[in-house]
Amino acid sequence: MAGRFLHLVRHGEALADGTLTERGREQAGFLGRRLAALPISTVHHGPLPRAEQTARLICEHLPGVPVHSSELVGDYIPPVADPQALPDVYTRFLDDVSGEEYTVGADLAAGALAQYAVPTEADVDTHELVVTHNFLIGWLVRHALDAPPERWLGLNQGNCALTTILYRSDRPPALVLFNDMGHLPAALRWTGFPAEQHI
Repeated sequence: MAGRFLHLVRHGEALADGTLTERGREQAGFLGRRLAALPISTVHHGPLPRAEQTARLICEHLPGVPVHSSELVGDYIPPVADPQALPDVYTRFLDDVSGEEYTVGADLAAGALAQYAVPTEADVDTHELVVTHNFLIGWLVRHALDAPPERWLGLNQGNCALTTILYRSDRPPALVLFNDMGHLPAALRWTGFPAEQHI
């Protein structure tokens, strides 16, 4: 049974203006070298500069692989069933999210599931790369694990860490890798994580 390997990557470390730092560029280079060993057929990235720049640097190691920008893998707030029922730390985080942002986020998150969280129609395994943001990776992981909608909250991704989900038509999705930083030198790991989670 052919499988669809969806490789998910949070963008490299970025400055406040959304462009990559020197560390972020280094992270993308290390990840590109790791992914060069895989038969990546296509790369999708969000429209923000930090995602686009990360994808471009990774693709220096993936010659000839087509690259696409998509709002579906952009930076938005996925669904939360009842924000007021969440722990205080999350309700405070979501306090400034408007109703319109929730609506747009829910539509994009549903579109991302329909586009990416499905088995391949090919006769052989496929490998696709998505360069995106923390929240969408958490959203896709919680979907693969059949967890409640709001469980994307608290699933933190390191910059340029690798998460892989395998989709097959005859079984539930399999979480193959989660937040794997093995390709990064120690000095480049854990960016994007709260300090207390640097283990």
